[in-house]
Amino acid sequence: MTSKGGGKDRGGQDRSAPFTVSRRILLGPGPSNVHPRVLDALAQPLLGHLDPEFLALADDTQALLRETFRTTNAVTFPVSGTGSAGMESCFVNLIEPGDRVLVCVNGVFGNRMADVAARSGAEVARVEAPWGRAMDPDAVLSAGRQFGPKIIAMVHAETSTGALTPIPPIAAAARACGALLVADTVTSLAGIPVEVDLWGVDACYSGTQKCLSCPPGLAPVSYSSTAIEAVRARKSRVASWYLDLTMLTRYWSDDRVYHHTAPISMIYALREALRLVQEEGLEARWARHALHHRALAAGLEAMELSLVVPGEERLPQLNAIAVPEGVEDAPVRRRLLEEFGIEIGAGLGVFQGKVWRVGLMGYSASRENVLALLEALGVILPAQGHRVEALAGVDAAEKLYRDAGA
Repeated sequence: MTSKGGGKDRGGQDRSAPFTVSRRILLGPGPSNVHPRVLDALAQPLLGHLDPEFLALADDTQALLRETFRTTNAVTFPVSGTGSAGMESCFVNLIEPGDRVLVCVNGVFGNRMADVAARSGAEVARVEAPWGRAMDPDAVLSAGRQFGPKIIAMVHAETSTGALTPIPPIAAAARACGALLVADTVTSLAGIPVEVDLWGVDACYSGTQKCLSCPPGLAPVSYSSTAIEAVRARKSRVASWYLDLTMLTRYWSDDRVYHHTAPISMIYALREALRLVQEEGLEARWARHALHHRALAAGLEAMELSLVVPGEERLPQLNAIAVPEGVEDAPVRRRLLEEFGIEIGAGLGVFQGKVWRVGLMGYSASRENVLALLEALGVILPAQGHRVEALAGVDAAEKLYRDAGA
């Protein structure tokens, strides 16, 4: 046995000393790097979760979330848990046993939606599109008319592939079928337009660790009055006590009835992250993500690398790069991390070993990070047999920035 407080942990850290971590450029599918102001907010002293000062801060956080979701929905708040908890919140509250749910599947997170809906007691049907492609609204409408669902569920920004499915035509299909629309906006919120009220989204959820650039641990959700009516009309109790909106809304309202201890420090952090979004301006933030995506794409093209999603269907904040023939996926990612301190993501599902997922999200979406990644790839790829000029990608990205006046 080691003495109290002594020894080393599995990572070689001395347990008798404060824990320190390496600085990384986080360019994977999440989390993204966090602004120093958000880290400062996390370090603020704790308040009680029913303290009037904290409740005022919670009210402000809700107001900021409504602005970011572009909604006036009263029931808009951060669920205690990651984005997947937001997903479960939507399904477990809206689904009663035997309800029909049609799920749009074009990647890992559409699959996860179908799984969670089935676990919530739904009869689930799937309408599918190839990985790396947007959903076809006509196919969704046709499947919806045939199946007669209570809910149509879709992923706005499919993190596993980098594909963008526009919400408005899927929302129109849901209305034509008399169904509620549930939308996954985990990777889209604050990175590309999300217009909850304008588009007619009934329930949506997001995560804090993507384009909001806040640590993982909260799932912002927003429910329309129509969705809340459906919850109130339930004939059975919500299966999850922890995620039951009929109780949670009593805390996230003027009643402030105790339900569970709110993750106080994370709400400090989320409020500051949302303040940064509003200071930059949503439109400016969307434009920044688009600019850095274009610069990355220009650099990749100059290095004879390609993105797997067609141009008109691509996400700017999640870029799936085809691993070139003859190059091994994992060694490139390992060298990026160990030698350059850059994290990118591996492919999932059918894309495993075939793509690198590069996130340009929130605070991580910067000119410096784009150029650092392209420069590092220019060093690593030739050693893997992919012959390119070392600075070809950097030069192409720099030209795009100059041409854009950035």
